[in-house]
This record gives sequence, C-alpha cells and structure tokens, in this order.
Amino acid sequence: MTHRTKRVGELMRRELSTLLEKGYSFGGKLITIHAVDVAPDMHNATVYVGVMGGHDGSHADVIEKLKSNRGYIQRDLYKRVILRSSPQLSFRLDKSAERGVRILNAIDNLPPEAPQAEPAPEGFYPAEELVSTEGEADEAFEDEDLEDEDLADEMALEDDEAEDLVDENEADAEEEARDNADVSSSK
Repeated sequence: MTHRTKRVGELMRRELSTLLEKGYSFGGKLITIHAVDVAPDMHNATVYVGVMGGHDGSHADVIEKLKSNRGYIQRDLYKRVILRSSPQLSFRLDKSAERGVRILNAIDNLPPEAPQAEPAPEGFYPAEELVSTEGEADEAFEDEDLEDEDLADEMALEDDEAEDLVDENEADAEEEARDNADVSSSK
C-alpha cells in the first residue's frame, strides 16, 4: 500500500464512521469501521465493519443492510470526500474485536498460578527428580556400570602409565644426582 492509498483509506474510514453513525440505524447495535483498504488503482475499497451487540446471525443482517444501501452510502461519502476516481465500496464483517474480547475473558478466567518454590541451591536435586520407576532405574544403573567399568579400565591404564613415568623420573633424578656427585668429587 502506498502512502496515498493509506491516507485515502483513513479519510474514508473517518467519514464513513460519521456518516453511518448519523444517517443509519442498525437496531441498537454498535457499528464501527475498523479499516478501509483502498486498491492501488483507487477503483475498489474494502470496508471492514465491526458489530457489537446482538448475536452472530444479526451481524450478517447488518452487512446485508450495508450492501443493499451501498449506492446511497457511496453517494453521501463522495459528497464529503472529493476524489478523481471514487472507489466502489464492498463491506466485510470484521470479528477481530470480538475475538480479542473472548481471549481477554479466557485469560481472566485462568486459574491462579501455583506459588513458585524457591530455587534449590546449586548441586541439590529434589527427591522427585531422583525417584524413577524400577525399570528405568535398572537401565540407568546398568548404563552407569558400563560407563564406570570403561572409565576404570582407562584409569587403570593411565595409572600404570603414570607409575612407569614416575619410576622413570625417579631413575633419571637418581642418575642425575650421581652425576652431580661424581662431578663435585672429581674437582
């Protein structure tokens, strides 16, 4: 939508609202013009109408009344809004306000939130998180046992390698100490 079509649509919306409020009666229902979308060629305009009050069947009656009086409405509108090309109006029922009211009512009717427990200190696990069914526990322990065995095997290999390195380092240190002792005794 261009800036011009937006401006024309807004002007038409305001003038239609005033025109329908003063010149037409809809049996105690409140009619609002939510938006007017004007086509880029300015030949057609869609008017989105909101209806408050009554039931859904009566909303269709309001739209039918607007459609049947479209010629009169256009004539009165274009006396107020002077355009080179007067768009042809088409009316559509807009239920967005009703949907919004239903959503807000649903939100208001939600049960109150359960009080939030204070967060547990780090490293503390509540009992219900630790409790599981027996089958799950057995599987978990089996998996942990396998992982522990693999880890133990790796650690045993690392321990053996570490002991070998310690032995080698001790042997190197003793040899170096003897070399230093030989050097100092020869002087």
